[in-house]
Amino acid sequence: MIPSVKLSDGTTIPQLGFGTFQVPPADTAKTVGTALEVGLRHIDTAQGYRNEAEVGEAIANSGLARDEVYVTSKLTNSEHKPDDVLRSFDETLKKLRLDKLDLFLIHWPLPTRYDGDLVSTWKAMVSLVEEGRLTSAGVSNFQPAHLERIIGETGVTPVVNQIEAHPYFRNDEARQASHQHAIAVEAWGPLAKGEALDDKVIGGIASEVERAASQVVLRWHIQRGDIVFPKSMHRERMVENMQIFDFELTEEQVGRIDALDRGEDGRQGPNPDTFDRV
Repeated sequence: MIPSVKLSDGTTIPQLGFGTFQVPPADTAKTVGTALEVGLRHIDTAQGYRNEAEVGEAIANSGLARDEVYVTSKLTNSEHKPDDVLRSFDETLKKLRLDKLDLFLIHWPLPTRYDGDLVSTWKAMVSLVEEGRLTSAGVSNFQPAHLERIIGETGVTPVVNQIEAHPYFRNDEARQASHQHAIAVEAWGPLAKGEALDDKVIGGIASEVERAASQVVLRWHIQRGDIVFPKSMHRERMVENMQIFDFELTEEQVGRIDALDRGEDGRQGPNPDTFDRV
């Protein structure tokens, strides 16, 4: 059974889910449908992925009750003005065929855009919760200074910070800043774009525990307490990714994976301090 993580607003989120980044829209309904069939109940999408409608189709056709599926989407970079936040959220609900969304995140902080105004965007996100159409509001790719600013100026803390994290880039500074505010951490890119699967250290640990390299890396994330949602187009890999709750890595094995961290040199995605694409 997949455990849940309790968020600071009292709600819970499945610790393992299914990510839809770079799942082509034409394949999304079938792929998400398969993920739901094998037992995954947490689906992560985004306005920028352009597959929300297909995610909604899969959920509608799954036969599952609404409260059985946890759904996350994210505000795209071109919609940060408060009125655009509200309008685009309406569009997200329609595409997903939902009356209420479980979690909505600001996808990127964009500190060099919108005159550096992170706060009005965050206030608009919070208003969606107050209106009752959104259960939880969070952020993605927020650095410590970004978190301090929105919390300090609004008094409202995100429930989640979704950040890049994997064995080569533990992103400890952003994780620690999140945890200081009781913000749950979600790890995107958990397998380091597949690089970690060919790592000799991880391969050695996989042999020791008689598991696949992917299972070792995902288990490392789970034991860190992070929420993770790997993507796969294949049913057998989805099932394999779920089979990580009946074994544990030793402290020594975790330490060997921790030692793979390359600091900033290990970052594979954009740096949130400078990323400004809309």
